[in-house]
Amino acid sequence: MGVFVSSDGIDAVGHEQVVFCQDRHTGLKAIIGIYSTALGPALGGTRFYPYESEEAAVTDVLNLSRGMAYKNALAGLDLGGGKAVIWGDPALDKSEALLRAYGRFVETLKGRYYTACDVGTYVPDMDVIARETRYVTGRSVEHGGAGDSSVLTAWGVFQGMRAAAEHTWGRPTLAGRRVGIAGLGKVGKYLAGHLIEDGATVVATDVNAAALEWARATYPQIDLVPDTQALITSDIDVYAPCALGGALNDDTVPVLRAKIVTGGANNQLAHPGIEKLLEERGILYTPDYVVNAGGVIQVADEIEGFNFERAKLRATKIFDTTGQILRLADDEGVPPAVAADRLAERRMAEVGRLRSIYLG
Repeated sequence: MGVFVSSDGIDAVGHEQVVFCQDRHTGLKAIIGIYSTALGPALGGTRFYPYESEEAAVTDVLNLSRGMAYKNALAGLDLGGGKAVIWGDPALDKSEALLRAYGRFVETLKGRYYTACDVGTYVPDMDVIARETRYVTGRSVEHGGAGDSSVLTAWGVFQGMRAAAEHTWGRPTLAGRRVGIAGLGKVGKYLAGHLIEDGATVVATDVNAAALEWARATYPQIDLVPDTQALITSDIDVYAPCALGGALNDDTVPVLRAKIVTGGANNQLAHPGIEKLLEERGILYTPDYVVNAGGVIQVADEIEGFNFERAKLRATKIFDTTGQILRLADDEGVPPAVAADRLAERRMAEVGRLRSIYLG
């Protein structure tokens, strides 16, 4: 095994540390990005994904780790932002040995980074990684963890959507509204349940046939459409991207019919400037890293000994945080994404400054 820190481009994007990890025997190729530890140890999941190139993997880990810093700051957590990616196909390359090798690399950071689940990694994987490092959250209930973090991720997205509905239509409910969900995976399926219980009509799509079969069996009232293009151009009030990032781009935003975008996917804006295009079209966008923070709240709670009701109460406060950001955006005449960034940066600067007080 070997670890080295890459310095290429770090100054340009503001990251504290980027670590490349490789173990040839298991085939492990991983990158850990630590954006900021101003508020505490960096926390963020590990994504296992077959990237087209190393450059694509690096770009993803840099974007995701920065997003985690802002997400953790706005969630009120005393945690910084980090993320990791394992470059490979989880269906073909994942093994106990590879995960344990990765765990040993996490341990070398001595608590600067806590990992958890993300795309391609699951609770049982965290239990394997934890055999080699102490710095793991998102573990199974049997091992003292919280279990599936998608539960509170979906709950937080629902709270953010309620706040957006109140801001737009005057009532904190989706009752009578038509909500389109792109992706009925970990988060989307729980979000669908909350919306149906609230009285909303749900339209959805997914590329996974098993997810569609689940929807037909569990919620036959969901209106399933062929693809995301059909979803966003249909008559919906709210669009909820709950799959991979980049859902809001130069092609989708001009044809989007929804008045609100609130979803569980990370990095929904394909590039800077999309938030302005949304504003020009009169579409209210609740920043993804604000509303999907329920999952990180859930796994962060494990660090102090998991209590579901305490974690759910914290995730419920996403309603208040979203409302605060939307009001700030109106007051300052900026898109909500800009207002959210300002609020997060303010907390990182003000609370992070306290580290300069010497404790001995």
